[in-house]
Amino acid sequence: MTPAATPRRRLLAPLLAALAMFGPFSIDTIFPAFPAIGAQLRANPFAMQQTISVYMIAYALMSLLHGPFSDALGRRRVILAGVIVFSLASIGCALSGTIEALLAFRVLQGVSAGAGLIVGRAIIRDCYDGIEAQKLMSTVSMIFGIAPAVAPIVGGWVIAFARWPMIFWLLAAFALVLWLACLALLPETHPRERRVALSPRELAKTYRMIFGDRAFYPLALAGSLNFNALWIYISSAPAVVLNLLKLDAQHFAWLFVPAISGMMFGAFLSGRLAGRLSAGATVRLGYTIMLAAGALNLIVAFALPTPRVPWSVLPIGLHAIGIGINFPTLTLLLLDRFPQHRGAVSSVQAFISLVISATIASVISPLLSGSMVWLASGALLSTALGFGAWRLYRVIQQREMQLAGAQA
Repeated sequence: MTPAATPRRRLLAPLLAALAMFGPFSIDTIFPAFPAIGAQLRANPFAMQQTISVYMIAYALMSLLHGPFSDALGRRRVILAGVIVFSLASIGCALSGTIEALLAFRVLQGVSAGAGLIVGRAIIRDCYDGIEAQKLMSTVSMIFGIAPAVAPIVGGWVIAFARWPMIFWLLAAFALVLWLACLALLPETHPRERRVALSPRELAKTYRMIFGDRAFYPLALAGSLNFNALWIYISSAPAVVLNLLKLDAQHFAWLFVPAISGMMFGAFLSGRLAGRLSAGATVRLGYTIMLAAGALNLIVAFALPTPRVPWSVLPIGLHAIGIGINFPTLTLLLLDRFPQHRGAVSSVQAFISLVISATIASVISPLLSGSMVWLASGALLSTALGFGAWRLYRVIQQREMQLAGAQA
């Protein structure tokens, strides 16, 4: 960063965390409003579930371009464009009179929402190395964790006092305020001399390089499958809260607060562990917690044929601690494999995670959401697959080190 931008670094964590909040706010805030939206727009539950799916699919596809655009055009420009488009798309959602119109504007929300999260990760690595990068990534994750906990609570109280379009008006206002904050405070962290050409040929070359790296796939899957163990519950939130736990629209906090508090505490621990534990030891600790919590979650689900709070949600919060510990380390390991193409790497990582998330929201969640036992089984399986991917990465990493030693 330039000397002029250095004083603004202390604002970087809350600013990047706010930018990353678009995703969870766009998804979680409308969960309590599903019945009201469906009734007014004459949409059945399957159509309402697609308001999540189309958003996630659009988010995933566009995520492949956010990072490369920022590698070529600069981080700041891409973020400013994404935030203002998101604000306009939210206004469109608020004014929608049919389910088809709502789905169309949800697609536009998805196209623009990923700019802050994806480019924000590259910004962190632009600014800091090693321990400092892990600490900042952990801080951003900890602040960002507020959003999924607060979003459904906000949505529940909004529909208690106003009609559902107010949720989207609030999203539009949040985006506009954040756009003004970025305009005033966000520095450009990717100078012109480090940028790469933006062309189909260069883009294809970059992606061939990334996808040709044997270690990329297991490392990306490890991070994605970890979070998606929790996403199984988040995407099933209306069924879990309203149908299984028998709570009302103002009590989504029973699911989201333990889960997101766990992630925030895990992110806090990750920052504290930076420089004290190696990357491998940190990830090993995270998986120990996740696998133990996943097993406990399944035991509780079997032990309580009728789910009830707090026992049915506490293991989910414990599981989330492990996710929060692992996420910053796994992300930095991935970004560091391609120092000149961090934006593109962040894009591909987001794409893989979002494709898995969209599949869960549209296909797997409806199949599992009728039973806490099935949900717990799905979460444990996702974690086990993530652990397997991590172990495969470690094998590849050891072989790379042995080969480098032999060549030296």
